[in-house]
Amino acid sequence: MRRPDVRVPILSYHDVSPNPHPAFRRYSLTVREFSRQVRWLAARGYTALDMDALVAARSGGGALPAKPVVITFDDGFQNCVDHAVPILQAHGFTAVFYLVTGLMGSTSRWMADAGVSLHLMSWATARQLAAAGFQCGLHTATHPRLTSLDASRRCAELADSRRRAEEELGRAMVHFAYPYGAVDPPARESVAAAGYVTATSTRPGLCGDADDVLELPRITIHGEEPLPMFLLRLRTGRGVRETLRAVLGRPAQPRR
Repeated sequence: MRRPDVRVPILSYHDVSPNPHPAFRRYSLTVREFSRQVRWLAARGYTALDMDALVAARSGGGALPAKPVVITFDDGFQNCVDHAVPILQAHGFTAVFYLVTGLMGSTSRWMADAGVSLHLMSWATARQLAAAGFQCGLHTATHPRLTSLDASRRCAELADSRRRAEEELGRAMVHFAYPYGAVDPPARESVAAAGYVTATSTRPGLCGDADDVLELPRITIHGEEPLPMFLLRLRTGRGVRETLRAVLGRPAQPRR
């Protein structure tokens, strides 16, 4: 008997900070905002999974909990280590951190044009996260739009980041997130050729069995949104804007 297709929300966060940068506020949550969301998930009986568990469940190698959720963080900001990780640990939640491997311990140089410079975690910190039960994935070496690169540069970004991370963390690195959510057929093919098992996009929606494992949908969580908006995204995979775009037939805008 075929198991039912359980739709899993994959939440996408970026920055969690007590003092979000004004120019990055849309993609930054205050500690209070993030804590309120995690407390709500815990109180309602959600179980946080990593990508390995999600893959195992999709392939029939494990059962999903009654209320699964995958919590992901793009970019590997140190703020998330300092402020999000303690909240997650207090509620027994795991999470996935997608790292920009060529800038570890440095700053978010790809955001310089916007006047934003946020510190990235070091390799030592990433090793500590992995030892504590959190999962590390990859977000390329320098955070380019893969769709804007030629084949050679695209393959180098994917292969170099995986090789460096495996050397530093001592484990297979097979989970990937597209920078800016930028993916097209050549980018997807390059990700597959580089040996990644999953890749997450910024296409809004809940993750189900029919979704391409190398273009999994995610739910981008924004700062300054009230809790009811978070609940709408969690349950439907979309916010008000994405719902209206879907109704009107307009494509969703790519995320950072």
